[in-house]
Amino acid sequence: MALTFPNLSRSYDETGKRVRFSGYDGMFEVPFFIEIEALEKKMKHPARTEASYLAAFDDARAEIIVAAMAVYHRGGRTPFVLTASSF
Repeated sequence: MALTFPNLSRSYDETGKRVRFSGYDGMFEVPFFIEIEALEKKMKHPARTEASYLAAFDDARAEIIVAAMAVYHRGGRTPFVLTASSF
């Protein structure tokens, strides 16, 4: 099956300083995180708030999904973590 991202939900993980989102490979949920440093690269004026990180995620969602698919297809263990060098 192909990896898909039908669920638009995402959440901010304050402790880990990252945003969590999920993909699906068939019926299996595949957890992903993107570090806030990666999101800050995409922000014009980093506000360093939960709302600003989630907005940055939403703005860059298409790019993030492409990067997530590449990381997933390389394989490895879950959860998959996207870093600033991932895209």
